[in-house]
Amino acid sequence: MDQNQTNRPQSYRFHQGQKSLPFSGGEYEARLGGLRSSMSAAGIDACLFTSMHNISYYSGFLYCAFGRPYGLVVTSDTCVTISAGIDAAQPWRRSLADNVTYTDWQRNNYWAVAKDLIGAGKVVGYEGDHISMDQMALLKGALLPKDLINIAPATMQQRMRKSSEEIALIKHGAQVADVGGYAIRDAIKAGTREIDVAMAGRDAMELEIAKRFPDAEYRDTWVWFQSGINTDGAHNPVTGRVLEPGDILSLNAFPMISGYYTALERTLFVETVDDASLKIWEANVAAHEFGMSLLKPGVSCADVTEQINDFFAERDLLQYRTFGYGHSFGVLSHYYGREAGLELREDIDTVLEPGMVISMEPMLTLPDGVPGAGGYREHDILVITEDGSENITGYPYGPDFNVVG
Repeated sequence: MDQNQTNRPQSYRFHQGQKSLPFSGGEYEARLGGLRSSMSAAGIDACLFTSMHNISYYSGFLYCAFGRPYGLVVTSDTCVTISAGIDAAQPWRRSLADNVTYTDWQRNNYWAVAKDLIGAGKVVGYEGDHISMDQMALLKGALLPKDLINIAPATMQQRMRKSSEEIALIKHGAQVADVGGYAIRDAIKAGTREIDVAMAGRDAMELEIAKRFPDAEYRDTWVWFQSGINTDGAHNPVTGRVLEPGDILSLNAFPMISGYYTALERTLFVETVDDASLKIWEANVAAHEFGMSLLKPGVSCADVTEQINDFFAERDLLQYRTFGYGHSFGVLSHYYGREAGLELREDIDTVLEPGMVISMEPMLTLPDGVPGAGGYREHDILVITEDGSENITGYPYGPDFNVVG
């Protein structure tokens, strides 16, 4: 073996530049304090986080995997991110505390670092909803844990309850989404492609984020703008379809700020809306307004869902509902993260509390060939307060504003 090969390190610390985080040090210490309370109650010696959302939530660092493992080790008194050499010092600059870089001179140097930070024979907390079977086998082989405890449910419960700093950031995100919504509306006209409209909204949001957060990292802001038959699914990608007069449209603006996703979603029509479509649209808007009136502390997600179900059933529309009526917001995106315990579905019993942030987003999809065919969706973000809720979405909904072009 080449002598230089044998002298290459398994890991090292590469720290340069100034740290820059989306929240204060006190915010992260409070999050770690809550985590350590959960660890103590469960008898966990150390947690090894592997997901983008939890590593970001507890350290500030949002990784880009590209097939490489990343981690965050939290013990009773340490907080250390584990990153790949390809990222140099960026993970240290964007994380709260220490960072160790592993090299790829040898297979599984990542796990050598994890063992150095955690030790062998410990009770280890892991994310059961994220770590793969292959990586779990490597964890067991490297750490020889005394026991393994799934910490993911406890961390999800913690993330569901937002701090004042988080709510302030989420409000910025909602305002940026409004900026994107207006840019999208201005770009809509018959003969324009979906992709051209989407780019106008994305560019407007990127510029607005950069103006509001000059020291942030910018990535992952996107728009799904759908037309005609493409509106049938909430997550249908953008295409090159050309808009035609009378088309139903779905505006979906998604700014990403330091790992925090917000959303604006609206139904629109190009130039004119027919009577059958208008009837469905107005019914969905009415359900949206009714649903928002239900979001207040002390009400369960299941109760809200059942009441909106009854609203649609009375109008013979419930069969066109396609998914739940809303979800939590925080450290999540279409790539990572989900606070599944705070969704407006029949099987979620979580009771709303002040500090939770949740959307109201009823959607009806009528199949092609039926009068009023298409997907109808409105989406506002609400912060649960002590005595009700605060709607932080500003872009108007409904036919009066959104028949355009």
